[in-house]
Amino acid sequence: MIPLFRTAVAPDAADRVTEVLRSGLLGHGPRTEEFEAALAARVGNPHLAVVNNGTSALHLALRLAIGRDQAADDGAPGEVLSTPLTFEATNWSILANHLRIRWVDVDPATLNMDLDDLAEKISPATRAVMVVHWGGCPVDLVRLRRVLDEAEAAYGVRPPVIEDCAQAWGAICHGQPLGNHGNYCAFSFHATKHLSCGTGGMLVLPGRESLPRARLLRFFGIDRQADRVNADYDVAEWGYNFYLNEIGAAIGLANLATVDERVRLHRENAAFYDRELAGVPGLELTARTEGLESSFWLYPVKVEDRVSFIGKMAAAGITVSAVCRRNDAHSCVASARASLPGTDAVQDRVVHIPVGWWLSDEDRAYIAETVRSGW
Repeated sequence: MIPLFRTAVAPDAADRVTEVLRSGLLGHGPRTEEFEAALAARVGNPHLAVVNNGTSALHLALRLAIGRDQAADDGAPGEVLSTPLTFEATNWSILANHLRIRWVDVDPATLNMDLDDLAEKISPATRAVMVVHWGGCPVDLVRLRRVLDEAEAAYGVRPPVIEDCAQAWGAICHGQPLGNHGNYCAFSFHATKHLSCGTGGMLVLPGRESLPRARLLRFFGIDRQADRVNADYDVAEWGYNFYLNEIGAAIGLANLATVDERVRLHRENAAFYDRELAGVPGLELTARTEGLESSFWLYPVKVEDRVSFIGKMAAAGITVSAVCRRNDAHSCVASARASLPGTDAVQDRVVHIPVGWWLSDEDRAYIAETVRSGW
């Protein structure tokens, strides 16, 4: 089978991990700090904290962005506007912070949040906006800023933005890499991502002022420089067990040296599909928008009769997947359900085909030929 996902392991990753094992230091240590510094240089924003996974980055972002005052004016849980078309980790981090989800519809052309619908739903009850760069395709953050400008003028408040960048390492929005648009940005370094630590993540912050707090909260609220030998320290604000260990950092450092080539190959394969699959009956490509450069961790298409399409591809030895269920369909968030016509229009049509760095020219040609042959 041609896989939909694979794990990248740089040639020197094993040697780096062996060094960690021989050092006897497996928790947070010098390699973690080296990885953090290398990421800051690569992203172009020094205000970041590495964590143990992308979900922790989302959870921590909400804690930092909203603070302890999480209730709306009527005493109900604070409201976070979010998209239903994402992996569950995005929205379950909202629930884990005792916040309430209000669904924003999906733009059927891009599969990202419909910013027109967002503009209509922002209110004084909105505590934060969660956007997802689905498949690596960035939300138009410049347009989003204009939406927030209008909301601030109308209500006198400006909800913070949390960007779920789990799938979007290397994506660019209007000339700037994600992590440089003044928002909280949560990245995942899961095993199958462009940049992998096995498991790991990163939270990029909007400014310097929240960095010390982020680094405290990822380790129980304890200052690592505190005198713990004599137990002479105070925790002013409790935190989490979210730190990244030395093994993950070692793998991340190795893979950071090779990640640009992987992103390039994903984009090259996506451009091939854009040419080869345009106009195929029963299949629609997602939109391409000037100024928004996807990293193409996924290559989504919209097909008629998805069940037959998936069956045809599986019979041909090609792994495809819808990847996730629309989150608003889950019973644990039944109380938040709302009319979402854009989501309804695509939720049973979206499927993702292999686009990754592991594909040979023959693989991608075979995939395109199989799709063109019908289902």
